[in-house]
Amino acid sequence: MEPLRKNYKKIISLKQAKKMVILLVFVFLFDVLLFPMPVLANDLAEDGDFNIEMEIVNPSQENSLNEENSALSEPNRLPENDFWQIEWSGNYTITAYNSEIGQCDSSPCITANGFNVCDHGIEDTIAANFLPFGAKVRIPELYGDKVFIVRDKMNKRYPNRVDIWMIEKQDAKQFGVKFAKIEVLK
Repeated sequence: MEPLRKNYKKIISLKQAKKMVILLVFVFLFDVLLFPMPVLANDLAEDGDFNIEMEIVNPSQENSLNEENSALSEPNRLPENDFWQIEWSGNYTITAYNSEIGQCDSSPCITANGFNVCDHGIEDTIAANFLPFGAKVRIPELYGDKVFIVRDKMNKRYPNRVDIWMIEKQDAKQFGVKFAKIEVLK
């Protein structure tokens, strides 16, 4: 019973208390120094540098407003596009190329289906062996809603790869090799 009487008021050791104080100081400094936005927002509100306008909406009007402004209610979302429907999708290795004799044949601007990408001058052409010519493809992770058209084929050793045509060689090098989901459109 004697050891219990000596330590009954001790909740944590001195070493644990020091560690907790250091942790709390670190959390406070991390919060205030690295994430000062709430503090800055309060300072701006006190200075009156910006105005926040609020509109009170009657609950009966709320549904009609949401239907009319559905794209505006979510500022980081584009309106739905019903024009293109996804036929199928999958994850593929994606690379880039440009019109250079070392990367193509003796006529680097002419694709496998006879299209002249240099005269066209728009980076919307891709090469893919597993897709037919004219197939329309999106790569939402990398290019959002931009639509690419299959106009070229690759070497047979790349059966499951997509190659994006780019105007500048430096852009193609900088693109490198990526792995992303492609969507084949109807």
